[in-house]
Parts: sequence; structure tokens; C-alpha cells
Amino acid sequence: MSSSVAPIPDEQNGATPAFSPLYQQIKGLILQSLQQGQWKPGEVIPSETELAARFRVSQGTVRKAIDELAAENLVMRRQGKGTFVATHATPQVQYRFLKLLPDTGNDRIEGPAQRRVIECRRVRASADVARALALRSTDAVVQARRILSFAGVPTILEDIWLPGQAFKGLSAEQLANYPGPTYAMFELDFGVRMVRAEEKIRAVLPDAQQAQWLQISAGTPLLSVERIAYTYNDMPMELRRGLYRTENHHYRNALN
Repeated sequence: MSSSVAPIPDEQNGATPAFSPLYQQIKGLILQSLQQGQWKPGEVIPSETELAARFRVSQGTVRKAIDELAAENLVMRRQGKGTFVATHATPQVQYRFLKLLPDTGNDRIEGPAQRRVIECRRVRASADVARALALRSTDAVVQARRILSFAGVPTILEDIWLPGQAFKGLSAEQLANYPGPTYAMFELDFGVRMVRAEEKIRAVLPDAQQAQWLQISAGTPLLSVERIAYTYNDMPMELRRGLYRTENHHYRNALN
């Protein structure tokens, strides 16, 4: 497989910059290929031997770079099959950003969320949305509001903002009817892969409209989760603000 990425200096010739370990440079070059779409989500990447030859480094250096990428859920190793670009369409990754779980049983018993899209429209970014998505206040964003229900119970009310340029044409029908995870649809239909997210969590009370949508009383405490999701190179591509009912669910996070 050919590459547009130029080889870096041989690790034996002493030309490697001292400030960056060689495997980190290799990791950066692989990330660059991922960002440029050279290898699509779900596709196999070249073998460690091929990458070592391409970049003129040892196979061990490539392996260390790929180990870090795998630890960050950017690629996935499959025994006997190779290393694949991670995708939200696979069970191991698809619910990585959804941490709300039922108190009893497991999420498989509830099944996938039922989605009701209240609105999906293009608007000008407000100041806070523009700041979160690194946009100008005059830039267009896609703004969507939806309710996620589990076992018929409205459980999550979400407001989502996406850069208008990257998500041109996104419709309420796509958000409501796509059969898999929303992040998988972002990958397949718009070529945007979310690779990490940051969240802020606090307890809040709903306003009257929010309580009506979630079919709860105005005095019911909710978990407010604000998330910024990033694609490669820490580029923010989604602002999501969710209100979560927690009478029968809990927010679970594994700390490594």
C-alpha cells in the first residue's frame, strides 16, 4: 500500500529530534493517516512489518506506537486478523460514551434506546456553542433536540450541536431512524469519527417543559451531563447537553 506520508529519519542515524520519542513520531504519522481518511473506520491498517518498512524504523517502535493507539481506542487488534481502525459500529466501542446503565439487569435487557427527535435545524452558533466547538459566532451549526427512551420510559433529554459545514444535510429522519449508534452514523454518513470526549456533570432540577418531555414532576432531580466530543487532533465536533433520569439508572464510569 502506498503512502503520501514521507518516511522519517532512520532511528539508527541519530537524526531523530531529542524532544520526541521515535514511537511518538510514528504514532503521530499514523494519526495523520487516520485523520486524512487513508484508512476508514473498520478497515485494517498495514501490518507492523509494512509500517516499519514504510517509516524506516524497527517493528518494535511501530508496535509501541500501535499499543498506545489501541489503549486510546483509536485502533483495535484482532488476534490473527490484524489491527483495524476502531469504529463506533462495533459492540466494544459503540456505547463507549453512553454511561447510563439500569440499576438491575443490564443494558442488553433494555435493548437500544428508542429515539424521538423533537427538532433538527440549522442555526447560527450562539457565543457559548461557538466557543465550545471552536467556531465563529456567525458560523452555522446543526442543532437537534431528542428524547431517548428505554423500555418505553423517556429517560434522556438531549440537546446536540454540530458544526454545520461538517454535518451538512443531517436530518431529523437520520437521527431518529438510523438503526445503529448515532456516532456510527456520523462516521459512515459524514466521515467524522469521535475519538474522545470530556464531560461536566452536575445535579439540576428540570424546568416545566423539560419535566413534561421526560414525564416527571418539576421537583424530580436530574443528572445534567455536558459533553464535548472530539475527532482527531483534539478538534471539537459535538456539544451535547443531556438531562438524565436516575430513578432506575446510574451513571457508571471506569477509572484507569
